[in-house]
Amino acid sequence: MPVLTRLIPSPVVVDISAGALDDLAGLLADQRISGSGKLAIAISGGSGKALRERLAPVLPGAAWYEIADGNIDSAVKLADHIKGKRYDAVVGLGGGKIIDVAKYAAARVGLPMVSVATNLSHDGLCSPVATLDNDNGRGSYGVPGPIAIVIDLDVIRDAPVRFVRSGIGEAISNLSSIADWELSHQVNQEPVDGLAAAMARTAGEAVLRHPGGVGDDDFLTVLAESLVLTGIAISISGDTRPASGACHEISHAFDLLYPKRAASHGEQVGIGAAFAMHLRGAHEQSGLFAEVLGRHGLPVLPEEIGFSVDEFVKAVEYAPQTRPGRFTILEHLDLSTDQIRDAYAEYAKTISS
Repeated sequence: MPVLTRLIPSPVVVDISAGALDDLAGLLADQRISGSGKLAIAISGGSGKALRERLAPVLPGAAWYEIADGNIDSAVKLADHIKGKRYDAVVGLGGGKIIDVAKYAAARVGLPMVSVATNLSHDGLCSPVATLDNDNGRGSYGVPGPIAIVIDLDVIRDAPVRFVRSGIGEAISNLSSIADWELSHQVNQEPVDGLAAAMARTAGEAVLRHPGGVGDDDFLTVLAESLVLTGIAISISGDTRPASGACHEISHAFDLLYPKRAASHGEQVGIGAAFAMHLRGAHEQSGLFAEVLGRHGLPVLPEEIGFSVDEFVKAVEYAPQTRPGRFTILEHLDLSTDQIRDAYAEYAKTISS
């Protein structure tokens, strides 16, 4: 008998609304995630302290763990602290680093993880991946996705606007990543999961086509939903293919080649996505990417984040080495240094005209 349906790994609840944080205890109880309120909550040493003061009175059974940084040692240390203490769940309350540390620690001790995002910088708030610094630079670790997602728009608005801008670049880059996935299917017969691709594409298009801005609650809601959908798409596909292509290879190259100077992840993948679309001959879409990124205050040229043309060319040339085995437009074209330089000159001229 054929299998007519499949189970999709996804959160049991997603709450994206103004004031969502105020009902965190009630939501966890109603969804039977934590009726006792016995939670291990990971927070940062900065903004996390203010949120702890706000939430501690309504979460009297919670234990609070301040996380120093987003590395593998911090995640293992958190897991060691919470092991055997009979918590109902682990809560990551903060930005990407805190959430990734909490995801890894929860997986290590076998507890469900609740993602309470305080900014919208990238799709890690819902993905089944924990990106953590290690002795070799940075690693991606497969973990169960969050059981619940809570995003308070009031908190998001209070965060620095650069985090929202980073999330915009991350969401739009989905479209370049899907194009790379489809290219690999055409050239190498790599399977494409149609549902995962559809979700990631829809998420990217929703942000790309939305007329609102970073201070608009309607736009912030769409951006948050897009990042959640992208995380679910990654869960469905079983890897990061729906949201990581040449754009992310270029960003990883920036991180590895210029670790002290790298810009935000979303800024780098945004530039990478616009340039990758240009490389595949989709000049109209590349121009649209650049237009939308610029409208939201994101860079479209490497000079705008402090990199010279030579440094950008070097990053693009190095990019395929960051993800061995992944096939994108970069691997397909296999451009020489001079060809990359010429392509960049054409890209810069095209988006400026």
